[in-house]
Amino acid sequence: MNWIRRNSPTREELLASRFVKPFAHRVAHSHLWRFTRTSVRRGTALGLFVGIFFLIPGVQILGVALLALPFRANIPIGAAMTFLSNPVTTPLILAASVWLGNVLFGMHTNMAGLYALYERSASLSDWWQWFTANAGPALLGGLGGLFVISAASAVVGYILASVIWDNWIRLRWRRKVRRARDQRLEASTSDTAAG
Repeated sequence: MNWIRRNSPTREELLASRFVKPFAHRVAHSHLWRFTRTSVRRGTALGLFVGIFFLIPGVQILGVALLALPFRANIPIGAAMTFLSNPVTTPLILAASVWLGNVLFGMHTNMAGLYALYERSASLSDWWQWFTANAGPALLGGLGGLFVISAASAVVGYILASVIWDNWIRLRWRRKVRRARDQRLEASTSDTAAG
């Protein structure tokens, strides 16, 4: 939680953004910044979906902030989850999305055609024909694969956030009960020793 608080934008930083200013009165609402069971789960899922589907760094956090409104999700958690797609993981995400799009939608790019067009200095119309016949469908397949990966990550993140939150709360309660029991035992032993 400390790492998330350190690396997420503060409420003031987010509200100062020129993209968020028109919605600042709504984004500043306190329920979007509280750490509750439902807001953390929703923030995790929203942050993973937006962070993976929109691979543009500036758009991710602003997208989470604006989409947190209708979903009533926690903005700091959502913003922190967008950092899972970073310069190291982005090529892996893109490669997996193209592969998954090809598998799911059966669209493949003819890379030999791309190299042939490049080597013979093809005209713009040849490039356009190659793009619409080969690259465009594969790109759409990759976009479909990216959507599937984003949605699956959001579902898994939601479930993991639920499990982690429940275990964290259970652990806190056990510590509280143990502390109270230890204090009662200490008080009873001191009363017995005094009497």
